[in-house]
Order: sequence, then structure tokens, then C-alpha cells
Amino acid sequence: MNAVINELTQEQLKKDVVPFKIGDGVKVHTRVVEGGKERIQIFAGIVIARRGSGINETFTVRRISYGEGVEKVFPVHSPLIANIEVDKESKTMRARMYYLRGLVGKKAMQVKEKRLAKGKH
Repeated sequence: MNAVINELTQEQLKKDVVPFKIGDGVKVHTRVVEGGKERIQIFAGIVIARRGSGINETFTVRRISYGEGVEKVFPVHSPLIANIEVDKESKTMRARMYYLRGLVGKKAMQVKEKRLAKGKH
């Protein structure tokens, strides 16, 4: 049964998914249909979580809008996502960035990055 489900979902997976990680700054271009018109809307922020696998894989993007934190969950393989741009790459020490929810101001958009010892890369 599981092999049949995997086979059916393989054709729905996107082939051109941009590789991105937790802590990266991204711009998600989504298709919005209003009436008979279609337009692209951009949601820019930091990826704070990524979960699931295959067709069920999702990621959460957080941004600060007018002083209020806004989070959106996007399916990676959704046909409504036109493009994912990686603005800023980062090396984080965590798998989930939920600690950003408790921060305010500039610190809420800065990711604690792994510091490398001198001479080691």
C-alpha cells in the first residue's frame, strides 16, 4: 500500500525546488487568484521550521509586519507557489527557530549563527 501511494505522489512532486535551510531569509512568491485575475504575491521572512517529507513537506516563514509577528505555513510542492528565492543564507545550530517568537524588534529578525573557531572551517 505504501509503495502505491509513493508512486502516485511522485508525479505531483516539484522537480525544481530551491534548496533552503532553517534560518535562511526567503521570499515566497505565491499565486493569488481573485475573481478571474491571477497575480503574484510575495511573502518575505525567515524560515523557522521545516517538517514532513515527500508531498506532505511544509515550511514555516516568519516576518515582522507593523510590529506584529506573522507566520505562514507553505507546502513545498504546492502548485500555488510560483518561486522561492533565498535572500540570506545562515548556519544555525537548531532544527527549529521557535525562540524568535519571544523576541522583539531587530533581534526578532536576526538569527543566532554558529560561530566557527579561528582556523577551523
